[in-house]
Amino acid sequence: MSTLDATRAELALVVLYLNKAEARDKICRAIQYGSKFLSDGQPGTAQNVDKSTSLARKVFRLFKFVNDLHGLISPVPQGTPVPLVLLGKSKNALLSTFLFLDQIVWLGRTGIYKNKERAELIGRISLFCWMGSSICTTLVELGELGRLSASMKKLEKRLKDSDKYKNEEYRAKLQNSNERTLALVKAGMDIVVAVGLLQLAPKKVTPRITGAFGFVSSLISCYQLLPSPPKSKTP
Repeated sequence: MSTLDATRAELALVVLYLNKAEARDKICRAIQYGSKFLSDGQPGTAQNVDKSTSLARKVFRLFKFVNDLHGLISPVPQGTPVPLVLLGKSKNALLSTFLFLDQIVWLGRTGIYKNKERAELIGRISLFCWMGSSICTTLVELGELGRLSASMKKLEKRLKDSDKYKNEEYRAKLQNSNERTLALVKAGMDIVVAVGLLQLAPKKVTPRITGAFGFVSSLISCYQLLPSPPKSKTP
């Protein structure tokens, strides 16, 4: 493959990535929380960027609650333990509620919805829903990692006389484990961000800490949305 062909392929991946509304939302999220980290809650340019980007992001999330509503009524893989099923469905329900209520918050901030006090209350309730969904995600990922670890140990015993890293099934489980570990870290960070936004522990979780955790969480989200590079053809 020539240098020009390689550049075209890379640019095609960038275009594919930026065409996703979810990817653009997460890039804006990184800008939002990066600005929150810089401002540390103090008035100025960084805080203005934080507020304006937060409002702009809400447009990307219009009707997004349907995605988790669909996940709520979708069947789960066979063999999934009941506690994990309940936690997963709770996560879908809470996240769908957050995204739905967030639209009312957007209407309030744009002036379409006139009751500011109720809009602020709805915004606070929506953040509690988001925090609850992040807690459910954390517990689900912990449970799934435990199940994955047990199955990997069984597979290692079967492959003790061969190189386990050459086994396709083991490599797939290892990749799944890495992805779930990253999702667990992100969910844990999102809980801290929610605590900061709700000001449940204002002395410990300051705007700067909220911004730092939100920025790193956003970068993880951006990474998770990266398209897979095309496999090179062997001659």
